[in-house]
Amino acid sequence: MDNRQQQRNRLIIRASAVSVAGNGVLSLAKVVTGFLTGSLAVLGDGIDSAVDILISLMTLFTARVMDRKPDKSYPFGYGRAEATATGILAIAIFFAGLQLLIRSVSGLAGGVDPGIIPSLAIWVTVGSIGGKMGLAWHQYRSGKRANSTMLIANAKNMLSDVVISVGVLVGLLLIRITGIGALDYITSLLVSLWIIRVSLGLYLESSRELMDGVEDTAIYSRIIQIAGAVDCVGEPHRVRARKLGASLIVYLDIEVDGDMTVREAHRVSQQVEDALKEGLDNVYDVIVHVEPKGNREDETFGVCERTL
Repeated sequence: MDNRQQQRNRLIIRASAVSVAGNGVLSLAKVVTGFLTGSLAVLGDGIDSAVDILISLMTLFTARVMDRKPDKSYPFGYGRAEATATGILAIAIFFAGLQLLIRSVSGLAGGVDPGIIPSLAIWVTVGSIGGKMGLAWHQYRSGKRANSTMLIANAKNMLSDVVISVGVLVGLLLIRITGIGALDYITSLLVSLWIIRVSLGLYLESSRELMDGVEDTAIYSRIIQIAGAVDCVGEPHRVRARKLGASLIVYLDIEVDGDMTVREAHRVSQQVEDALKEGLDNVYDVIVHVEPKGNREDETFGVCERTL
């Protein structure tokens, strides 16, 4: 593993440790406050922060796994552990939101009035909003520096938590103004729906990488442009790109003069590989297949200039 990858993993570990500590304090404060004041909305907000602790612990574990070198079982390395962990976290978040949804609906259906919520719940929620904004900014900044989808996903989840906490705060203030305690159940219901929505988005994001999809399909035009600019290369085609953690693996076919020697064709393919690694960010590997000019085959997979 090169030094850049080691620095990336260390950055992920540091960011995850900050998230565990910060969310631990916020979650404990909100869960205790929820029990003391009887506010299901504040309790649900605390449960959501507890899920963030799970996310950060999973991130720490995943960073350790990604430190492993490629072996016979995983010759491409352990970069996909990040996408796998994101999918698992999405499922955990979904069930946390579902549990809160059930409790909220049960409270509304039962007609139990929780009463006026004490001021403590309001002040704890205000503090939570400020704390979450700081944590979200730190996670997003670290995720951009490390090019980590996992940290960025965690930052998005924390921004969602800010929206949730603002919604809880508005609900608590309305309860104080109107005296309608049932608004706490309605607020917690909306919070649960938001949590479920976030979990589905994270699951789809992780699934794209696990299914070898790319979010920015403009990468194919860039690959064809770079490869086509290399001397002696004709019609780059059957281009494929797949994510491996923060890195990219590129596959493509190129056409060269059929009278070239194997050595000359290898030199051209090496120039294509070097050009792609220089022209694109975070390229893990490039696999080039060489064909004689004019070769036509029934090629099902990949992208060419005609299909862009």
